[in-house]
Amino acid sequence: MSAEKKLKPGSQESKPKSKKTTSSKKLTPEEKTREKFNRSVIESAFKIADRVEAKSIFLIVDDPRQYQFPDWVLKRADLNLVISTKEAEEEARKKFKTVLTIPEIKLSRLAKIKLAVMGAISKGMVEMGNRIVCVCGIKEFKTLDTLVVIEIGKEFEILSSKEVANISGSIHPGVFEELLRIAVELAHQGREGKPVGTIFVLGDSERVIQLSRQMIFNPFQGYPEEERNILDPSLRETIKEFASLDGAFIIRDDGVILSAGRYLNASIEDASLPQGLGSRHAAAAGITALTDAIAIVISESTGDVRIFKNGKIFMEIEKETPQKAS
Repeated sequence: MSAEKKLKPGSQESKPKSKKTTSSKKLTPEEKTREKFNRSVIESAFKIADRVEAKSIFLIVDDPRQYQFPDWVLKRADLNLVISTKEAEEEARKKFKTVLTIPEIKLSRLAKIKLAVMGAISKGMVEMGNRIVCVCGIKEFKTLDTLVVIEIGKEFEILSSKEVANISGSIHPGVFEELLRIAVELAHQGREGKPVGTIFVLGDSERVIQLSRQMIFNPFQGYPEEERNILDPSLRETIKEFASLDGAFIIRDDGVILSAGRYLNASIEDASLPQGLGSRHAAAAGITALTDAIAIVISESTGDVRIFKNGKIFMEIEKETPQKAS
């Protein structure tokens, strides 16, 4: 079930009696109009969530410091805040019960929603059959203009396969989130001004190693495990640097990188992949069809990120371009 509603300033919505906000900042007339509009959108989201019996509401605001949230918003028990501004995270966690983070890069509205949903799924916050409500907008406008209702497992624009059902039980949420964050940032930024294509294979590492072979010298060989765990922020640039090497990264389910530059022998030529996808995607489909691993593929030609499980794509995150911006 999916419904998308773009609201315009001036929509007449009834307001809750409590209008107290958490900030005493004096607003300009333009800011007052924008805040009134944003509150109307949030109130509409709450009403819809109640009517469709949604499990959770995801409020995607990039930087929460750009908004003034009334107390009735903060008190909503099923509300999850999604932000991209790292500096605002500590303050946000003091006000909101649940805070999720997405990469601090320019993303389309749909990409933000996908990343928020993927984070919630990996943490076990939502599951197959749940309905959720997502609200978001564009950071530059400081306006919430998009409201989407999603039924997990039936919405194929967000999740293109039901393989998502067993994700949270097979991986460490923090490891998956960090790996996806690295992949999306790398797809967006490239390396030294050039696009990068690569594969990250996470989990079931013993079986994956059996079904692959080293193409080049393993740059992670010989280093202590604590120095090659993707949860270590100091390793991010190293990973991005080695992403230009041919072959795949093999990552243990606890985040330890076992190898880079590895050739996956499990590629299946008859994989039911969309037209235009090449050998990397076939290899990702093959290795996840034969193991319990998850694969994240960055397309060098488009910058799109695709996530594979059980031989199928279950999410695509398109790189934002002027043509794709929404």
